[in-house]
Amino acid sequence: MKLYADNILLQGGWAEQQTLTIENGIITAIEAGFVEGAEVAKGAVIPGMVNCHSHAFQRAFAGFSEQGSEGQDSFWTWRKIMYQFLAQLTEHDAKVIAKQLYIEMLKMGYTRVAEFHYLHHEIDGSCYENTSNLANSSGLSTMAESIFKAASESGIGLTMLPVLYQYSGFGAQAANDGQKRFINSTEQFNQLVTECFVLSEQYANTNVGIAPHSLRAVDKQSLTEAVQHVRALDAKAPIHIHISEQQKEVDDCLAHYGKRPVQWLLDNASLDQHWCLIHATHINEDERKGIIATKAIAGICPTTEANLGDGIFPTTEFLAEQGTFAIGSDSHISVNPIEELRWLEYAQRLIKQQRAILANNEQASVGQNLWQRAAQGGAQSTNANTGLLAVGMQADLVVLDGRKTQLFAHDNKHLLDSVIFASQQSPVCDVMVNGRWVIRDTSHKQELESADDFSQLLARLSKH
Repeated sequence: MKLYADNILLQGGWAEQQTLTIENGIITAIEAGFVEGAEVAKGAVIPGMVNCHSHAFQRAFAGFSEQGSEGQDSFWTWRKIMYQFLAQLTEHDAKVIAKQLYIEMLKMGYTRVAEFHYLHHEIDGSCYENTSNLANSSGLSTMAESIFKAASESGIGLTMLPVLYQYSGFGAQAANDGQKRFINSTEQFNQLVTECFVLSEQYANTNVGIAPHSLRAVDKQSLTEAVQHVRALDAKAPIHIHISEQQKEVDDCLAHYGKRPVQWLLDNASLDQHWCLIHATHINEDERKGIIATKAIAGICPTTEANLGDGIFPTTEFLAEQGTFAIGSDSHISVNPIEELRWLEYAQRLIKQQRAILANNEQASVGQNLWQRAAQGGAQSTNANTGLLAVGMQADLVVLDGRKTQLFAHDNKHLLDSVIFASQQSPVCDVMVNGRWVIRDTSHKQELESADDFSQLLARLSKH
């Protein structure tokens, strides 16, 4: 197919009157001018955004944990409520939630998601029986297959990250009852990862990495063995890990290892450009510079970090030193890349008491700088051929509704600033993933059916 755009954000910046040729999901040519037979985009075209951090089941939990008492709530009290909630979920429920979530992501401009997947087992913690069509399946991948199916039916690109979770705290503390559905031995986990690679061959536009949950949930030996296993399957497989999200985690790590979490990871794991450190909120200067030196990505989740009261990542210093970042919606209290980027910038403004913090000499537009860097960092974090619009790249793109963007500053140099900081409703009109339209005129073909299934699920869960 061919797609013509009056305005399009290419690798080198904004360009006018360009036609993309797309074959088998890949951009094979970009030509100046209108080419006969091309479809005309209804507004400016920009790269799709990658969501680097998702716990899909938590979308159904959003709104259930906003009742507190006298300022005593924290991440840790939120986590207890979350454990009670997920104790009810079946594999069918997991698919219903993920499909609804992924449709919501697509409608807001996300074209790929990294699913940090740790809900592995039956409600009682036992392994599922093998009910899939996967040859020689152990049942370990039953829940993971629900996620693959949800991504396939919604049309979003998927990077599956099975989570290794073994302990409740530093020093190999035994898992608590709320964590029983997460726990695998290292051998079981490696089998799960292998099965996910087989599933990825069956579902288009997917790939697989791993996610050691956190330094409190794995030890050095299991971390090392899991990394070795996935690297044997794919040398470039993404590796994501929760790190330094809360101050308590830092304090506990210092007490156990004598080192801060990121410093311990830098000293004990071979970080590279395929590692994504999720949150990394509480880091010092040496840790910040260490992340940048290894070319690892910081996976920042501003709306969830704000909702949980985690803290604020040192984005200003990190970007000034050419660090690479991606954004994620994590607990899905918000499913909106525009809001994530707005929070990313506004948090820095509040700390620094300045404006337009995350621009630079090469790119004066905060909005354009953030969108392009987040999209490309997200692509790196998922080892996906996406994140920018250029020949040879996957056709993952978003069309902004010209009827909406004309209502605020919409010259190219101001457009993404207006989208991120001035728009009061989603400006996304159409979304293409891997060369296929999945959102047309703001709608998804399955959104009504999916929403109905999801609302019925919420009604059931709300009774408990």
